[in-house]
Amino acid sequence: MHRTRHLGAIFLGLLLTGPGRASDHLDSPTVIADPRTDIGDLYAWTSADGKQLNLVMTIVGRAFSDRVDYVFHVDSGRAFGKTSATTEIVCRFPAAGVTSCKVGDDEVRGDADRSDGLRGRSFRVFAGVRDDPFFNNVRGTRDAYNVADAALKAGAKLDRAACPAFSKATSREILDKWHHTNGHAAVNFLEGWKVAAIVVAIDLDVVTKGGKTLGVWAATVGATRQIDRAGRPLTGNALLGTVAADEISDAMKEDFNAATPADAAKFVPEIEKGLALYDGFDGVCGNQLLAAGSKSRNRYRAMAQLLADDRLWVNAASSRCTQLFAVELAARAGQQKFARDCGGRTPNYDAVNVYRSLLVMGRLVGVDDGVHRDDRDHSDTVFPFLAAPAAANAASQP
Repeated sequence: MHRTRHLGAIFLGLLLTGPGRASDHLDSPTVIADPRTDIGDLYAWTSADGKQLNLVMTIVGRAFSDRVDYVFHVDSGRAFGKTSATTEIVCRFPAAGVTSCKVGDDEVRGDADRSDGLRGRSFRVFAGVRDDPFFNNVRGTRDAYNVADAALKAGAKLDRAACPAFSKATSREILDKWHHTNGHAAVNFLEGWKVAAIVVAIDLDVVTKGGKTLGVWAATVGATRQIDRAGRPLTGNALLGTVAADEISDAMKEDFNAATPADAAKFVPEIEKGLALYDGFDGVCGNQLLAAGSKSRNRYRAMAQLLADDRLWVNAASSRCTQLFAVELAARAGQQKFARDCGGRTPNYDAVNVYRSLLVMGRLVGVDDGVHRDDRDHSDTVFPFLAAPAAANAASQP
């Protein structure tokens, strides 16, 4: 009974910290205090001609700080999870209207807030306000979690790996609530949302020194420490600190944001707890991607280890980009149909539904929040990729 109440608190934490915010938006006290340091999302994919890596970092504050470095880290290697070289693309904003970005000794400086951006020898960059391409039915997600929370409080039992055994009726209700908004057709909570965006297109030979398997992550770095980081969507916001009191949860998220992929192992036990909850949403425990046998207490260890690293993986040998988690699915789940997909994440991937479906059902589809595209049209081929904000919404954040 104590464990059931405890899991009810976890779901309450998910309601307050995970879906109530977007992919990685406003996830810790530090970035809430200065949203100019807050990375909303990271996107990375190869160009259609196979010559460049496209990168996008969105900043929740709709402006850049002159006291922060905005850094793309591109780790390269010959196989998933094993990288041997790193390329850093560092952008600074020393004054209003001035962007300075550097890759090695290749540097650009000037006004980057124009559609063609600034061009260096090996890359070009855009920096300015754009429409946020992230889309998510936040209210439907909250309603789904409320159903799960109520079932736990009513006595739903947990198995030895802490996966809740929801009834078929409860699971049906969870999945139904998830793809509605207030009982009606799903609505994108972030419609019209605007962000500051740093967009980079860089020659592949610059970022593939170690090999053509790329692990990409982004960070904002202040004078004394790393403030925020982002890789895949949702992990930091949805799976960390959900079982702890607010002050402990906040400290954990701050620690996660200040860490690097090399520090990933210490977050595995916490992520396992969140994964156990997601696995039960469909009423079947043990069908999550990479889940171990039904009798294993460490059922979620492999998936937790994969997510804790939190780099966005790109197969730079491919110029066909269609699927979030393609690199991981080919390398860890033996799904060779994705071996020739670049993976990564374009602005048009239905990332939320794919991510949650893998965590709930071990499939690419199954959890559907009813929102499958943004309200604006974004491009994965035409620089600077993200749509300009709608004119009617350009002056104020929704």
